[in-house]
Amino acid sequence: MDKIKCSGRDLSLRKSLMLYVIAYAVIALILSVVTFSICDYAAGKIKSSYPLTGEKYYLTNEQGEQLGNGTFIGDTTVPISKQDEHIIALLELLPMIAVPVYSALCIIAASLLFYRNKLKIPLAELRAASEKISNNDLEFLIEYDSKDELGQLCTSFEIMRTTLANNFSEMWRQVEERGRLNAAFAHDLRTPLTVLKGYNEMLQASEHIQTKEIAATMGKHICRLETYVSSMSNLQRMEDTQPDYKSVSLQPFISSLYESAKIVCIQNGKKLLLQNGVSELQLSLDSSFILQVCNNLISNAVRYAYTTVTLSFALQDNLFSLSVSDDGKGFDKHGLHNVTAPYFTEETNHSEHFGLGLYICKLLCEHHGGYLRIDDISNGAKVSAFFQIPAL
Repeated sequence: MDKIKCSGRDLSLRKSLMLYVIAYAVIALILSVVTFSICDYAAGKIKSSYPLTGEKYYLTNEQGEQLGNGTFIGDTTVPISKQDEHIIALLELLPMIAVPVYSALCIIAASLLFYRNKLKIPLAELRAASEKISNNDLEFLIEYDSKDELGQLCTSFEIMRTTLANNFSEMWRQVEERGRLNAAFAHDLRTPLTVLKGYNEMLQASEHIQTKEIAATMGKHICRLETYVSSMSNLQRMEDTQPDYKSVSLQPFISSLYESAKIVCIQNGKKLLLQNGVSELQLSLDSSFILQVCNNLISNAVRYAYTTVTLSFALQDNLFSLSVSDDGKGFDKHGLHNVTAPYFTEETNHSEHFGLGLYICKLLCEHHGGYLRIDDISNGAKVSAFFQIPAL
């Protein structure tokens, strides 16, 4: 019996479906024949209950005595009652109705049995596996040992899961290794930079003009290296930091963000507009995350804006959004898809800006359960930061 079950489980879907259809077609045929026989027998029995009538003739012997029970001439019978006529008509109609009914029922039964035995379990396994993978959960196994098409698909899915798990492990290992290397690199550079900075100060004190000019150029590059090392250290901290949620009163918080942004805009000769679509509320947020994102977006906007920067706040779908737009030239097609990459910048002078602002904003938004969206609008650029409001 176990061998038969195993063979049936390993049959291909096409052969299994044909087997179920043929089996239930035979069942439908048998039921139709049995129904026809029963109805024919019942109708005949009703008819036989009505005897023949008419003139009966008998055989006689030489003495005139009757022999046997006699014979009716003709086939006239006693008239059948109306009720029995209806029953006989129904019995004659029933086999004609039974054939399509049995066929439909058997097709439905074959389909349900085929689904239960061949489709239900592997589809449930694949659906559960896809949900777990979408949730970044790869610690599971797909257990379906059939050799049919869905069994092969489950096997392929399990191979894919194993490959993804190995790739994710390798990716995280590389990320952690990269973080350690960056931290070690930034730490190891500080000492030689300090030494170079000291020698550079000595050279700048020289009375030789050409030496002083060379020392001044060296000083600029040393400062640039120091800024780069500092950005690497800050970036490593940003990648590891997690939000500290606290209750924040939105209106005073938005006012403080606006005042800080206004000072930056005034210092750069730009006008700041405020669009506040948030009512007075208390929300659980990490204000330091939002403050840092706002400062970075404002700093980027004032560098590219011609005259005006717009700061907007809104609440939508359990997200607190902060948008900064400018009336500058906007992003080019290449930059629009790469602006959040680390160390990407469209500026030619890298002495002050290393292209980490939007990448840091993206990291902080994602750590806060949100995301960063870049839009190239008709009269400039717009960057929107979304922060998820945690459930109470």
